[in-house]
Amino acid sequence: MSLLKANNDMPSLFLEDILENLYQKYNRREYIHPDPLEFLYDYEDLRDREIAGLVASSLAYGRVSQIIRSVAFVLERMTPSPFRFIEDASMESLLDIFSGFKHRFTTGDELAEMLFGVKTAIKKHGSLHACFKAGLLNDNESSISAITRFVEELGVGFHHRNNSLLPSPVKGSACKRLNLFFRWMIRQDDVDPGGWEDISPLHLVVPLDTHLHRLCLSLGFTNRRQADMKTAMEITDAFRTMVPHDPVRYDFALTRLGIRKDTDMTSFLNECGKTKMYYKPRSAHEA
Repeated sequence: MSLLKANNDMPSLFLEDILENLYQKYNRREYIHPDPLEFLYDYEDLRDREIAGLVASSLAYGRVSQIIRSVAFVLERMTPSPFRFIEDASMESLLDIFSGFKHRFTTGDELAEMLFGVKTAIKKHGSLHACFKAGLLNDNESSISAITRFVEELGVGFHHRNNSLLPSPVKGSACKRLNLFFRWMIRQDDVDPGGWEDISPLHLVVPLDTHLHRLCLSLGFTNRRQADMKTAMEITDAFRTMVPHDPVRYDFALTRLGIRKDTDMTSFLNECGKTKMYYKPRSAHEA
């Protein structure tokens, strides 16, 4: 049964049609900039793309302008091949190269630790793709357990310390940035470049931040006030009632609302038949 029909006794395809129209309008390459996703298009080799994607998604918090500068700074030092850079790197060289790096509360040491974890995971599994896939126990499982194991694999350089770049769902984090990375790598359309073709999008969890959380509160997808993993799963399940095989299909298009000047959040919610407003329009400079 449609989520909207269950909540509001409205026609079963009403909300699905609105979301699909939004997808068709905004899920295009021309609407990406400025977004850290655009860095992934520079890499044809999947081994390079997945490392660039992890870097770009891990730093995707704060002001967009600062995100773009920070990602560019890191990737420039990994030119021309992030995979070869990681392959040749040691912990000592990574600490030296990224000493002084700072992105909000993320330090160069944390970045070096994550990248060394990437090196270790690639040495063990062959690629980040294989590392993530090894954590999926079965085809019907969501990516939560796989995310947990993925973080554990990449955490080898942390020596059991917390690292701001790799939160874990075990502690309740919605893991927005990791779920963003997995969306980029698993889905493939005009926006998401994909590459992990043997992993189904049905495993994905919505990359939940405060902005999407407020929107989904307004749409009635959740009543939970905390943007944690439990809420992310609840919202993902709501989307799954509409698109069972691809529950994060509408994520990118929905994030255009409130960012682009040609969108209007209030009009969108009114079109969806919602009058209760929890969403605060997001600045074009925020991620």
